[in-house]
Amino acid sequence: MKRLMNLLRGMVILCITGPFPERLMNLCAQENIDFWALEWLDSHTVRMTTRRRTLARLEELAARIGCEVSREASRGLPDFLGRFRTRYAFLAGLALALCAVGLLSRFVLVIEVTGNERVPDGVILSQLRRLGARPGVYGPSLDRKQLAQEALLELEELSWMAINLHGTRLEVIVREAIQTPERLDESGFYDIVSEADGVVTHVEAERGEAAVEEGDVVAAGDVVISGTVTMEPPLYSDLPTRYYQTHARGRVWAQTWRALDAAIPLEAGGKDYTGEEKTAWSLTFFGQRMEIFGTPSISWPFYDKITTVRQLSLPGGGALPLSLGRETFRAYAPRAVQVDLEAAQDLLEASLLERLRQLVGEDGVVESTQFSAQVADGLLRVTLTAQCREEIGREQPGTEKP
Repeated sequence: MKRLMNLLRGMVILCITGPFPERLMNLCAQENIDFWALEWLDSHTVRMTTRRRTLARLEELAARIGCEVSREASRGLPDFLGRFRTRYAFLAGLALALCAVGLLSRFVLVIEVTGNERVPDGVILSQLRRLGARPGVYGPSLDRKQLAQEALLELEELSWMAINLHGTRLEVIVREAIQTPERLDESGFYDIVSEADGVVTHVEAERGEAAVEEGDVVAAGDVVISGTVTMEPPLYSDLPTRYYQTHARGRVWAQTWRALDAAIPLEAGGKDYTGEEKTAWSLTFFGQRMEIFGTPSISWPFYDKITTVRQLSLPGGGALPLSLGRETFRAYAPRAVQVDLEAAQDLLEASLLERLRQLVGEDGVVESTQFSAQVADGLLRVTLTAQCREEIGREQPGTEKP
């Protein structure tokens, strides 16, 4: 610590020559002038180090006893700054840099969101931007409490938000609202109807009255569980048959047959690059884009535009509101390319199978599949025929009460 303080205050290495250099050391001790690193070069010459601020008094004492003092070296912060005393441009630049650092430290450069899992960062940042919180805003001017309250009113998925300012970093801490389970709507009059043609294999009527049984053939739109329940009168009673209507619930499984098709052109567009290329550079600072080099005028009829953006960041990893963009334009001539029939058919078959799985649902089973392909009118058409076992019921508002 003492060495560090000496470097900050500055120190000087001296060579003292005279008949009695030891007398000078005694006088320095009496005057509380510190010195160290004492080294005798001969009987009349000694080298020592002292503080910069005590140099003038030491020279006075040396002159009093007839000793000559010469400086060999000086070290420390004052000596380092003294080298730039006449370099006015450097000093002005240093002052401007310090002012810029001090000024920029009052602006928000980075916004970080933590605590969210379901709500994307982009949704929260977009809402904050609409309310005025964005990179480049003057940090002390933000009413962080009011900002959090207004953001919560717009973001129903969040239950709590806190905004903290740490220098140039705006920290947004959120808590997501607890999702309440969806309540089943038990009101109203609904039937369950068939979504597809098929043969019924199983019926589970939880509420309402089953309109079909195992082995029945149904068509799309047929009622399979009715929301109208029949209440038969007691035997040998003259009372009429009564009905009441409810919200039908249940599941109906059936054997179904699905037919799907898809087509793809036999020719696809290709590109032959000509080798002509142009590049443009831009800077984006606080959301404002500036062209800095090469703003080409493109005269080619066909070209690709490739954009790459490099986000500049601080040494610790925090992003700066400054990015460097590069746009590359590459000219090409279009050409027709024949599609590989086998690869195209494999692609269509995979796409049809995915569509089929979505239709039958997670609980459905695809029991068998068969593909057929046909080339006509410049298209490759693939048809999928499948036998499935799936749940076919869906709710639909019921018919009028009898």
